[in-house]
Amino acid sequence: MTGTTLPGLSFGRPFNFEAWIDEHRHLLRPPVGNVQVWDESGLIVMVVGGPNQRTDFHDDPTEEFFYQVEGGMVLRVMEEEGRPPVDVQINEGDVFLLPPHVRHSPQRPVPGSIGLVVEIPRPEGTREAFEWYCTGCHHLVHRAELQVRSIVDDLPPVFQGFYDGDRTCPNCGATHPGKQWPDTMTPVALPRG
Repeated sequence: MTGTTLPGLSFGRPFNFEAWIDEHRHLLRPPVGNVQVWDESGLIVMVVGGPNQRTDFHDDPTEEFFYQVEGGMVLRVMEEEGRPPVDVQINEGDVFLLPPHVRHSPQRPVPGSIGLVVEIPRPEGTREAFEWYCTGCHHLVHRAELQVRSIVDDLPPVFQGFYDGDRTCPNCGATHPGKQWPDTMTPVALPRG
Protein backbone atom coordinates (compact mmCIF):
# COMPACT_ATOMS: atom_id res chain seq x y z
CA MET A 1 0.00 0.00 0.00
CA THR A 2 3.01 2.32 -0.01
CA GLY A 3 2.40 5.38 -2.14
CA THR A 4 -1.38 5.18 -2.11
CA THR A 5 -3.40 8.22 -1.20
CA LEU A 6 -5.81 7.80 1.66
CA PRO A 7 -9.00 9.85 1.31
CA GLY A 8 -9.64 12.29 4.12
CA LEU A 9 -6.02 12.69 5.25
CA SER A 10 -5.84 16.30 4.12
CA PHE A 11 -3.29 17.18 6.82
CA GLY A 12 -0.82 14.53 5.70
CA ARG A 13 0.46 11.31 7.14
CA PRO A 14 1.80 10.79 10.65
CA PHE A 15 5.29 12.13 11.20
CA ASN A 16 7.92 11.96 13.90
CA PHE A 17 7.33 14.96 16.17
CA GLU A 18 10.87 14.95 17.62
CA ALA A 19 12.31 15.07 14.09
CA TRP A 20 9.91 17.91 13.21
CA ILE A 21 11.10 19.87 16.26
CA ASP A 22 14.75 19.30 15.33
CA GLU A 23 14.04 20.50 11.77
CA HIS A 24 12.41 23.72 13.07
CA ARG A 25 14.53 24.28 16.20
CA HIS A 26 16.31 27.26 14.63
CA LEU A 27 12.93 29.07 14.53
CA LEU A 28 12.02 28.19 18.13
CA ARG A 29 14.06 30.98 19.69
CA PRO A 30 13.83 34.77 19.67
CA PRO A 31 12.80 36.72 17.73
CA VAL A 32 10.39 34.21 16.09
CA GLY A 33 9.86 31.82 18.99
CA ASN A 34 6.97 29.78 17.62
CA VAL A 35 5.96 27.79 14.56
CA GLN A 36 2.49 26.63 13.62
CA VAL A 37 2.52 22.89 12.84
CA TRP A 38 -0.48 22.94 10.47
CA ASP A 39 -1.72 26.08 8.75
CA GLU A 40 -5.09 24.90 7.46
CA SER A 41 -6.43 22.67 10.24
CA GLY A 42 -9.41 23.24 12.51
CA LEU A 43 -7.04 23.80 15.43
CA ILE A 44 -4.18 26.19 16.12
CA VAL A 45 -1.28 23.83 16.88
CA MET A 46 1.94 25.67 17.74
CA VAL A 47 5.36 24.71 18.99
CA VAL A 48 6.88 27.44 21.16
CA GLY A 49 10.51 27.73 22.22
CA GLY A 50 12.31 29.54 25.00
CA PRO A 51 13.61 31.81 26.16
CA ASN A 52 10.53 33.98 25.93
CA GLN A 53 9.06 36.23 28.60
CA ARG A 54 6.19 38.66 28.23
CA THR A 55 4.33 41.01 30.55
CA ASP A 56 0.87 40.79 29.00
CA PHE A 57 -1.92 38.50 30.17
CA HIS A 58 -4.01 36.81 27.48
CA ASP A 59 -7.80 36.60 27.92
CA ASP A 60 -8.69 33.75 25.54
CA PRO A 61 -12.42 32.96 25.08
CA THR A 62 -11.54 29.27 24.52
CA GLU A 63 -9.47 26.61 26.27
CA GLU A 64 -5.72 26.31 25.72
CA PHE A 65 -3.84 23.01 25.94
CA PHE A 66 -0.18 22.98 27.00
CA TYR A 67 2.26 20.07 26.67
CA GLN A 68 5.80 20.82 27.80
CA VAL A 69 8.07 18.74 25.55
CA GLU A 70 11.53 19.90 26.69
CA GLY A 71 12.56 21.94 29.73
CA GLY A 72 10.15 23.82 31.95
CA MET A 73 7.88 26.82 31.70
CA VAL A 74 5.78 28.98 33.98
CA LEU A 75 2.21 29.94 33.20
CA ARG A 76 1.67 33.15 35.15
CA VAL A 77 -2.04 33.42 36.01
CA MET A 78 -3.91 36.51 37.21
CA GLU A 79 -6.61 35.04 39.45
CA GLU A 80 -7.92 38.30 40.89
CA GLU A 81 -7.21 41.93 40.11
CA GLY A 82 -5.37 43.59 42.99
CA ARG A 83 -3.59 40.38 44.04
CA PRO A 84 -0.20 39.14 42.77
CA PRO A 85 -0.31 36.66 39.90
CA VAL A 86 0.17 32.96 40.62
CA ASP A 87 2.90 31.03 38.81
CA VAL A 88 1.79 27.59 37.56
CA GLN A 89 4.87 25.45 36.98
CA ILE A 90 4.63 23.22 33.89
CA ASN A 91 7.57 20.82 33.78
CA GLU A 92 8.94 18.67 30.98
CA GLY A 93 6.38 15.97 30.22
CA ASP A 94 3.49 17.83 31.89
CA VAL A 95 0.18 18.62 30.22
CA PHE A 96 -2.21 21.34 31.35
CA LEU A 97 -5.63 22.49 30.13
CA LEU A 98 -6.37 26.16 30.81
CA PRO A 99 -10.08 27.10 31.02
CA PRO A 100 -11.49 29.98 28.93
CA HIS A 101 -11.02 33.58 30.13
CA VAL A 102 -8.31 32.78 32.69
CA ARG A 103 -5.84 35.64 32.30
CA HIS A 104 -2.46 34.04 31.65
CA SER A 105 1.05 35.02 30.67
CA PRO A 106 3.26 32.21 29.30
CA GLN A 107 6.83 32.51 30.56
CA ARG A 108 9.60 30.40 29.07
CA PRO A 109 12.74 31.49 30.93
CA VAL A 110 14.73 28.36 30.01
CA PRO A 111 16.73 28.64 26.76
CA GLY A 112 15.99 25.69 24.50
CA SER A 113 12.74 24.75 26.22
CA ILE A 114 10.03 23.52 23.85
CA GLY A 115 6.27 23.41 24.38
CA LEU A 116 3.27 22.39 22.31
CA VAL A 117 0.26 24.71 22.60
CA VAL A 118 -3.13 23.91 21.07
CA GLU A 119 -5.85 26.54 20.78
CA ILE A 120 -9.28 26.58 19.20
CA PRO A 121 -9.69 29.08 16.35
CA ARG A 122 -12.04 31.87 17.31
CA PRO A 123 -15.19 32.18 15.20
CA GLU A 124 -15.54 35.33 13.12
CA GLY A 125 -16.59 38.19 15.38
CA THR A 126 -15.16 36.63 18.55
CA ARG A 127 -12.81 38.96 20.37
CA GLU A 128 -10.02 38.17 22.77
CA ALA A 129 -7.96 40.52 24.86
CA PHE A 130 -4.48 41.26 26.12
CA GLU A 131 -4.12 42.91 29.51
CA TRP A 132 -1.28 44.49 31.43
CA TYR A 133 -1.37 44.76 35.22
CA CYS A 134 0.56 47.04 37.54
CA THR A 135 3.61 45.24 38.91
CA GLY A 136 3.14 47.04 42.24
CA CYS A 137 -0.56 46.95 43.16
CA HIS A 138 -1.64 44.39 40.50
CA HIS A 139 -4.56 46.45 39.18
CA LEU A 140 -5.38 46.61 35.48
CA VAL A 141 -3.36 49.23 33.60
CA HIS A 142 -4.48 48.52 30.02
CA ARG A 143 -6.76 46.13 28.10
CA ALA A 144 -6.74 45.77 24.32
CA GLU A 145 -9.58 43.78 22.69
CA LEU A 146 -9.43 42.56 19.12
CA GLN A 147 -10.28 39.73 16.79
CA VAL A 148 -7.00 37.96 16.10
CA ARG A 149 -6.84 36.64 12.58
CA SER A 150 -3.04 36.48 12.38
CA ILE A 151 -0.71 36.38 15.39
CA VAL A 152 2.11 37.69 13.21
CA ASP A 153 0.14 40.63 11.77
CA ASP A 154 -2.34 41.56 14.51
CA LEU A 155 -0.41 41.34 17.79
CA PRO A 156 2.76 43.43 17.28
CA PRO A 157 0.82 46.72 16.82
CA VAL A 158 -1.24 46.00 19.96
CA PHE A 159 1.85 45.32 22.05
CA GLN A 160 3.80 48.25 20.60
CA GLY A 161 0.83 50.53 21.22
CA PHE A 162 0.98 49.63 24.91
CA TYR A 163 4.76 49.99 25.14
CA ASP A 164 4.66 53.41 23.44
CA GLY A 165 1.54 54.63 25.28
CA ASP A 166 0.68 55.79 28.76
CA ARG A 167 1.49 52.92 31.11
CA THR A 168 0.47 54.70 34.31
CA CYS A 169 -1.53 52.61 36.77
CA PRO A 170 -4.90 54.30 37.42
CA ASN A 171 -4.93 52.83 40.94
CA CYS A 172 -1.50 53.71 42.39
CA GLY A 173 0.17 55.93 39.77
CA ALA A 174 3.16 53.62 39.17
CA THR A 175 4.45 53.20 35.63
CA HIS A 176 4.29 49.70 34.14
CA PRO A 177 7.83 48.64 33.06
CA GLY A 178 6.73 47.70 29.53
CA LYS A 179 8.42 44.67 28.00
CA GLN A 180 10.38 43.40 31.01
CA TRP A 181 9.31 42.16 34.43
CA PRO A 182 11.02 43.92 37.34
CA ASP A 183 13.69 41.75 38.97
CA THR A 184 11.35 40.93 41.85
CA MET A 185 8.83 39.39 39.43
CA THR A 186 11.12 37.58 36.98
CA PRO A 187 9.71 34.06 36.49
CA VAL A 188 11.89 31.06 37.22
CA ALA A 189 11.16 27.58 35.88
CA LEU A 190 11.87 25.15 38.71
CA PRO A 191 12.32 21.39 38.49
CA ARG A 192 9.54 19.27 39.93
CA GLY A 193 10.05 19.02 43.69
